[in-house]
Order: sequence, then structure tokens, then C-alpha cells
Amino acid sequence: MSEDLAGVDATAQADLVRRRQISPRELVDAAIAGIERVNPKINAVILPLFERARAEAGSALPDGPFRGVPFLLKDLDGTLEGAPLHCGMKFLQRRKWVENHDSYLVRKFREAGFVIVGKTNTPELGLTVTTEPEAYGPSRNPWNPERSTGGSSGGSSAAVAAGLVPAAHASDGGGSIRIPASECGLVGLKPSRGRVSLGPDFGEQWHGLVISHAVTRSLRDTAAILDAVSGPMPGDPYAAPTPSRPFLQEVGADPGRLRVGLLTTLEGRVVHPDCVAAVRETGRVLESLGHHVEESQPDAFAAPEFIQKFMVVVTAWTALGLDEWGRRAGQAIGASDVEPATWALAEIGRGHGAREYLGAVEWLQSWTRRMAAWWAGGFDLLVTPTIGEPPPRIGELVPTAGDPLGKMDRLLGLVPFTPPFNATGQPAMSLPLHWNGEGLPIGVQFVGAYGREDLLLRIGAQLEQAMPWKDRRPPIFV
Repeated sequence: MSEDLAGVDATAQADLVRRRQISPRELVDAAIAGIERVNPKINAVILPLFERARAEAGSALPDGPFRGVPFLLKDLDGTLEGAPLHCGMKFLQRRKWVENHDSYLVRKFREAGFVIVGKTNTPELGLTVTTEPEAYGPSRNPWNPERSTGGSSGGSSAAVAAGLVPAAHASDGGGSIRIPASECGLVGLKPSRGRVSLGPDFGEQWHGLVISHAVTRSLRDTAAILDAVSGPMPGDPYAAPTPSRPFLQEVGADPGRLRVGLLTTLEGRVVHPDCVAAVRETGRVLESLGHHVEESQPDAFAAPEFIQKFMVVVTAWTALGLDEWGRRAGQAIGASDVEPATWALAEIGRGHGAREYLGAVEWLQSWTRRMAAWWAGGFDLLVTPTIGEPPPRIGELVPTAGDPLGKMDRLLGLVPFTPPFNATGQPAMSLPLHWNGEGLPIGVQFVGAYGREDLLLRIGAQLEQAMPWKDRRPPIFV
């Protein structure tokens, strides 16, 4: 893919195909050439599907909004029939595991016209906020290859940031869309709970903490992809409120005068000055656009019990996940089959009884109501750092075998702002609004009331014009 073409977003690439200025096969060949040239520097694409993609691009593709546009799937919950699925696990990698069906999400990506050219790196089972699995090695940040890409959608984010594809699949159970979007300088929207189906394999994952979507370089791509993949499917346990109009129509729409709360500090957590500066500068720009901005946050946000209850859910589902993969593979998974931290989290999860688990869920649901009261009380948006510091160095967040949970406080200190909104189910979006003195991207998070992706897209489009990022290119770029 040439640099000029790599700098064009998915919407514009699809338009080139519609106007017959380029063919789907030419787009796919260009993406493959870019991956072959650049991916060795960043290790974003771990499972190429090049010949399959070429064949698909040369066939009768669905006439969707992204017909012929090359796309990547995160190798965690991107279930593609006939393609590998390893979830960052050596256990599945060694078995050369291949899935036998498309998930509903992947089906919708394909119906939109995307051509899947490969799968991207992810930490084992998506359990941490840096993409450095033992199975495939670290993904590297195109802005500085000695820095992390974030996780768990780190491979997808590195690929989009480097121009390998204009957009890629991502998913988020505690910040895994927003964190890598922040670290790689991208748009990362976590939709409202129930907006995107997790079927047919799951009704919900991590008791509703997980949702899937994409990482992109433009607001219009984020909105149009959400239009393509959102909506309930048969058997879903619940669905987000139906939008009044397509999300793409919200990009450029007037958001009105909004009441915005800024949150830059948390008791007991150190937030890097670069991240504080990013939020404060965003607040000044929002004021210049006519919005009312003040220092404010939900009173419940600082509840000390939150992370403990959150981790009860995560660890219990980790234990379940290992049991389920062992069942599917026909061999029980032992400690030597997974990374030490994964096994340690699963062991904690196995120790939770039913009453403790249900008690944690009940506490999180009650806490969600206290959080929602802030938006119901008159605020439209909460603005925070996406993460608490610039992208960490490769290796900083990787635990040692002798102390598998020794980095847990460090990990939780990095991401105090994202997991709460997986628990509440609210839409939250990271925008690439700031770069520090070292040239590293610093994302800013925007949180709306449940079901209000429309408002996030409106304010995001305002800021895309006021604080543009589309012409920024990392040192490693196609």
C-alpha cells in the first residue's frame, strides 16, 4: 500500500472502489504489500490470510458500505470460519486451532464488504493491557518501537496506526479498545453494552463487561462501522436502545451546548503530567467551542471496592475460559500450558464461590446506578485521561514467572479510568488529541450516558476539526 493510499480512511477507500478508480483486488494487494514490508518492524499481524483475501477480493463481494476495503481481525474473539484462532495462547497455537464458523460480528464485517487479510496479535486471553504474549512476542508501537501498543487490541491498533489497513477489529473488557487507541494515536470507541452481538457463541462475556467494535483513524469510519455491526441478533440476552438515526449522520451534527465534567486525578493514583495536560487542553478547546466545562466526577467513581469486585468477575471467567478451551481441545489445560499470570488469575477465579461471584455482580450493578446518577443529574460528558501515563516501554508490564501477579498494582495504576465503564456498560471513546514532547500519542477519554454513542460522535467530530490528527504519521508508516 502506498503512503498516499495508506493515509486514506476506510470510507474514502470504499468510495474509490465505488467510483472504479481502484478495484478490491488492487486494494487488497496493496495492503498485503504494506504488511509484508512493515509488519516485521511492529509484529502486528500474526496470522496472514493473504491468498484467501485475494480470492475473496476477486469474487462477487457484498455491496456493503466498505466493499473491497482490507481489514484485520483481532485474534481473540474474531471467529472466522476456516481460519486460525489462538487467543494469544501457546496451547492453541501448538494445536494449530482452526474455527468452524463465523461469529455474528465477523459475518457483519464481511457483509459490509470488508476483506479480511489477516489476524492481529493479542495478549493471552486478552487479560492484560500490553500486547506481549509468549506465543507470538510483543507488538511494537509505530510511534516508538520500544514502546507498548497497549492491549488487548494492541496488534490491531499498531496495524492501523502504521497504515497497514485503515481500520481493524478490536474488543474491550476493561479498556482494550481505548487503551491501545490511546497509545497508538487512534479513535477507539467502546459501544454501549448490548450494542454489538457476541453471538452465536456468547450471550455475554465477563458478565457484560466485554463489547466489540473497531479501531480507526477517523470519526466517520468509527460511526459507519458501528452502523454496519450494531443491532441485536436472535437469542441475544439484551440489546442497547435503538438509535434514532444512523450513527454516521451524527458525525458533523450539532451537539448543542454540553455540560462537561473534567476528571484528571484519582486518590491513591499518580496521573502523569502529560495525561493531565491533555485533558486540560481538551477542556479549554471545549470551552472555546461553547460548552460548559467544570471539574466534576461521579461521587461513586472513587469507590475503593470497585476493582476488587471487578476482578472477581474477570478471574472467575478466566477460570471458566481455560476449562472451556480444555473441553473443546479434549485435553485439560494445566499450568505449563499457559502463561504464569493467566494461571494465577484462573486459580484465584476457581476460589470464588457462587455467593461471592453473585455478590460482586450485585455490587457492581448497584454501583452502576450510583454512577449513572451523575449523568442523570445534568452532565452530558465526562472527560478523563484514557490511561494514566504515556505508552510504557516494552517489557515493563510483563510479570515474571516467580511472581506472576507482581505487576498487578502497576497494571491497575496505568488504567484506572477505563474499567469502570465496562462495568456500567456506558459508551466511552478515546480520541488522539495530544502528543507529548517525546512524540508519543496521549489519548483523551469521553464518556456518555448509556446508549448515547450519538453524543460521543458529535463531540468527537467537533474536536476532529478543532484539534485535527488526520495528517499525523508515526515514524513507522507504510
